[in-house]
Amino acid sequence: MKRKKLLVVGNGMAGIRCVEEILKLDPELFDITIFGAEPRPNYNRILLSKVLQGEHSLQDIILNDWSWYEVHGIRLLAGETVRHIDIKSRSVETASGIRETYDALILATGSSPFIPPIPGTDKEGVISFRTVDDCTQMADMSKMYAKAAVIGGGLLGLEAARGLLHLGMDTQVVHNAPYIMNRQLDRTASMMLQRELEAQGMRFNLSKDTTRIVGRTRAQGLRFMDGARLDADVVVLAVGIKPNVELAQRSGLRTQRAILVDDFMRTSEPNIYAVGECAEHRGISYGLVAPLYEQGKVLARVICGREAEPYCGSIPYSQLKVSGVDVFSAGLVSGEDAETAIQHYDAVCGTYKKVTMRKGRVTGAILFGNTNEGSSLLALVQQGAAVSELNPSESRAASTAESAAEALPDDETVCACNGVSKAAIMRAITEHHLESSDEVKAFTRASGSCGGCRPMVDALVKYTRSGKKKEGTHTAVRTQVEVPVCECTVLGQSSLKQAVVHAVDQGCYSISEFMLHQGWKKRDGCEVCRPALSFYFEMEMTGVVNDDERALAIKALDDVSFGGSGSYQGVRVWVGDTEGSNPEAAGILRIGEWLRSAWREVSLPSPVRAGVTAGTASSVSILVQGIGISASPAGWEVYLGGHAEHPVREGQLIGVAEREDDVVQLVAACLQWYRQNSLYEESLWRWVERTGVTAIRENVLDDDLQRELAEKLSRHVWEAQVG
Repeated sequence: MKRKKLLVVGNGMAGIRCVEEILKLDPELFDITIFGAEPRPNYNRILLSKVLQGEHSLQDIILNDWSWYEVHGIRLLAGETVRHIDIKSRSVETASGIRETYDALILATGSSPFIPPIPGTDKEGVISFRTVDDCTQMADMSKMYAKAAVIGGGLLGLEAARGLLHLGMDTQVVHNAPYIMNRQLDRTASMMLQRELEAQGMRFNLSKDTTRIVGRTRAQGLRFMDGARLDADVVVLAVGIKPNVELAQRSGLRTQRAILVDDFMRTSEPNIYAVGECAEHRGISYGLVAPLYEQGKVLARVICGREAEPYCGSIPYSQLKVSGVDVFSAGLVSGEDAETAIQHYDAVCGTYKKVTMRKGRVTGAILFGNTNEGSSLLALVQQGAAVSELNPSESRAASTAESAAEALPDDETVCACNGVSKAAIMRAITEHHLESSDEVKAFTRASGSCGGCRPMVDALVKYTRSGKKKEGTHTAVRTQVEVPVCECTVLGQSSLKQAVVHAVDQGCYSISEFMLHQGWKKRDGCEVCRPALSFYFEMEMTGVVNDDERALAIKALDDVSFGGSGSYQGVRVWVGDTEGSNPEAAGILRIGEWLRSAWREVSLPSPVRAGVTAGTASSVSILVQGIGISASPAGWEVYLGGHAEHPVREGQLIGVAEREDDVVQLVAACLQWYRQNSLYEESLWRWVERTGVTAIRENVLDDDLQRELAEKLSRHVWEAQVG
């Protein structure tokens, strides 16, 4: 039987993994030709930073050497770039004139570095960090020049900077966000990482917008929006990637940001498929290796004519080592929908753990310094597991790698990139008498891609070789006893809030119906539980966006005798001295009056006092107010969590706003965040102590979230006024 002709455009990790899966399913089905733009076999692009840092050679990161292609009868055209696809004749043509026909075509063209629209990026000495050739060029430059600047404080930028440090260059990272790796980490984890990197010699310029790269013909430095300048002989661009879609666009395939594909990786044209960073699935183009491998498995089954489960998207995660520091991040770790479920910070050991949740379900996690729990937490995030499955005391106890390996369930996935479970790793160690992680990688591929699971693989090798037996894979969940809200129910404030979240999520908008289902001892409740229920329902129904459902929800509240009237209403505002020559007097009056009028109808879990002054010498002390606003040379300072009565608490600085409108928006965001995340009758100062000022800052100082929170509070006030 004559083989079908399969062409693969792209010799990267996604395309070759798909070919490997095809060979597993039916090695005789296709005559395979692969076009690779680089003149070398398939290598692990993720480990380029290790090459730059001197930890690996190029040979160390080769995934499939020349002999692999020969053994499998694959024709590799290395150094050939495909320029055109003729859909009618089912053929492709390269830049050098090579023409090949196909029965099936896989586009795995990957991505290229994003070049920001900054004048001077075409100057000599400006380079991206994406290929082996980039590593070589950076190494050559380090022999001639001393100062380097890396634009981009994400993972790629930090890895490039660490490599330049290894090469002996004075290296500074320039980032336009207030903290590094802001997409994967929260502010606490980011600051811990920054301190580690600064100890290694790296320097940072944060919240800096680069306006141009200075120098006549070659780079001599950077100019920032604030007028400052940074001298640099070498400038590395590491601000992101863009999918390579030009070939698809020229050939008439449907594209947006990337090549549009369905759940089976099919493009808009029959017999043409796309996989990897160049593919856009349900509006998302993934740049991490695990999703690309998942796509490759689905496509392999489709292209071989096998029954395949649709690809439904992936949970983004990173488990890696950044400059010698273990870091793990998965799912949603910041923003309005990321409520903190667990947060542990150990300054002595240099470790940090944060687990986020939404509506009682685990949505994200961060680990810093000790990532042994990464696989378990990733599974919980992917499953959307209930927060009851988290066990803070047990996870703290798992301080050593071997204890974490022992606690891991046998069916848990250790290497998410390659889909290798704990049981598969232990079986390979036992059956093949493996003694090292490198041997495990050779047999199972575990830790062979991003390398983030290497610590757990190391631990499993030690654990399995030790001969220990695990008694069980599940541990009892510690239950925390809550004081019931009142005699009507056994639920405490926290569990009552979660129960309301779940009820509204299931479409229950009636408090009476909720009490019936929750076994309330008094049908109409009492004066203690009624206002708490009213407040929690009101807060949760801000997420009901369907107009008809929202109307039903509001009616359900109105139908109950205690409605929303049980919630504390309004914010009491005190304005400091505004007489004399005080230049801020007019602004203080405007802000104070605005707060009084705008927040007159706002419902709160507990009364809030606010103060607006021109400084610390005012008759109104802002540091003992729940919300304190003070004029300063930099603009307006906002403090949160002060308390004048016993126990006295000093307000914590949340942020500084330059204009009056900005300070109003910031304060509104703080108040709305408090409303959404506190318990009923929990005072503002107690909530600040429980939540932590760092966690509050990282949410309300996010520009998009701040605006959204302020708008939500305004909408609530408007509905209260017209309702």
